[in-house]
Amino acid sequence: MAVTPPPLDTVLAGHARLSAAVAGLTDAEARAPSALPGWSRAHVLSHIEGIGAALARQARYAVRGELIELYDGGRAVGRDAAIEAGAQRTADELRTALGQALAGAESAWRALGPADWSLPTRYRDGDAAAALLCWWRELEIHTVDARLGAGPRDWSRDFCGHALDFLAPRAPAGGLTLVATDGPETRSAGAGGVTVRGALGDLTAWMAGRAPEGPLRCDGAALPELGPWP
Repeated sequence: MAVTPPPLDTVLAGHARLSAAVAGLTDAEARAPSALPGWSRAHVLSHIEGIGAALARQARYAVRGELIELYDGGRAVGRDAAIEAGAQRTADELRTALGQALAGAESAWRALGPADWSLPTRYRDGDAAAALLCWWRELEIHTVDARLGAGPRDWSRDFCGHALDFLAPRAPAGGLTLVATDGPETRSAGAGGVTVRGALGDLTAWMAGRAPEGPLRCDGAALPELGPWP
């Protein structure tokens, strides 16, 4: 099913925020833990670099009328091994590689015209618009994972809305309603079930499997268990 991409400048603003956040990164800070278990900040930045390049090449091949796998060499080599190797670099090396990846991604996405967003890609057998949406999620969520200053409450309301739509399949089988306490948003998945209240960014973080910055209130005894990543 065709999807509508976000305004490209909205996504690219995330490039600028991340670049600014790593500008003064030191080697010690790069080795410090991220929000993801077992991963340092360097692991997260290496992953952002890799997924950014992988999704950008989906766009480049789409305009050629060609399909290509997400990672060159497959997940084990093109993703997992590359992250581990990339995480061993110095902060300067990470910053340079990340900057090159972000510049390459911007070039690839800007090259798409209005009619190109529906071109097929290998990413989930979707189109270029879906690949850009994936990049938006990866960029925003992992920038927070890197613990470089930004938190879930810094996500835009538009991003939270998109992420909650994407993550809705994680809702428990009994149903789930999310109520933002800092705005008008209410979202329901399924009929009945429990209601969880909190700031919109915190609700989004929880649905994404991340720790919210503030408390969430549930009308049940505890927050329900969520399903797997869609």
